[in-house]
Amino acid sequence: MSTSPRAFTLSDFDFALPEALIAQHPAPVRSSSRLLDGRAAPPSDRIFHELPALLREGDLLVFNDTRVVKARVFGEKASGGRLELLIERVLAGNEVVAHMKVSKKPMPGATVHMAGGKAAGGFDATLLSRWPDADGPLFRFALHGPAGETPWELMERHGHLPLPPYIERQQNAGHDPDEAEDAERYQTVFARAPGAVAAPTAALHFDDAVLAALAERGVQRASVTLHVGAGTFQPVKTESLAEHRMHSEWYEVPLATLAALERCRMRAGRVVAVGTTTVRTLESWARSGQTTGETDIFITPGFQFQVVQLLVTNFHLPKSTLMMLVSAFAGYEHVMQLYRHAIEERYRFFSYGDSMLLERKNDPTHP
Repeated sequence: MSTSPRAFTLSDFDFALPEALIAQHPAPVRSSSRLLDGRAAPPSDRIFHELPALLREGDLLVFNDTRVVKARVFGEKASGGRLELLIERVLAGNEVVAHMKVSKKPMPGATVHMAGGKAAGGFDATLLSRWPDADGPLFRFALHGPAGETPWELMERHGHLPLPPYIERQQNAGHDPDEAEDAERYQTVFARAPGAVAAPTAALHFDDAVLAALAERGVQRASVTLHVGAGTFQPVKTESLAEHRMHSEWYEVPLATLAALERCRMRAGRVVAVGTTTVRTLESWARSGQTTGETDIFITPGFQFQVVQLLVTNFHLPKSTLMMLVSAFAGYEHVMQLYRHAIEERYRFFSYGDSMLLERKNDPTHP
């Protein structure tokens, strides 16, 4: 039998998903969502609040503590044409990097008026230049608001949560796309570091009751930060995975988390990553040795994992880099079987959907 890794293409990660399974709203209670225990075949259908019983004393849960910011801001050009900015990053000196949605892009030096403009209580933004990025055109703006207001404060006061494109109410609600429930539910209970434009969705299922049950069982906790960018929703456009250029995101692994990882190793516990962003952060650190910086790590089948043994993750979009990551982690055939089971059993998909628990496959040369 050959031990050569299979050559995967984009089409391998496609599947048919009924539109009715795309969750438009969160479960009534965070931990009342469903959990597919996919560590073995056949999988087990569970409820998320059962997760503590599936882990062991001495295991280490690692969360992404990024906080989603109100990064979507609406405005208009001087000509009156409508404009939308999705602020991806905040730079020094009240400058930001943003995606721009507009019928005809303004020229560098032009000033646009956001949330009514500075004169009407909003703020102005001057287009400075394009910003080189793998995910398509980004633009650098200088923001001009009331004296002393930072970009973070301007977004909090005038912005909207950047809900994913497959949540339909965002598409149809004009200038007020997020609902009251999103302010709470599209944010984890332990969100701390502002900077993400998308939530680390696997962590949305955790509530105080589950965290207390985990602590009672002796499961330890640690956190990393990865500011999820809009690139997480960008489709892969090349059939050859080798030709895809991964988006870059900023991450940090605190010294306290490094110490927790070492203690976990010494007691023979398992590292349980909550979400693919946590996997990308920990494996980026393991490869580079850098505790903070940019990562464009692209994890596909055959990847040699060094840190994570278990993964809590939501169900992902067809042909997405996240499908490739979970297939690399738990085995391609196994993951595709889990997805078929989830569709048959009417699990809810994507950001507000259900989750599954996966175990790392030890031999990456076999799908």
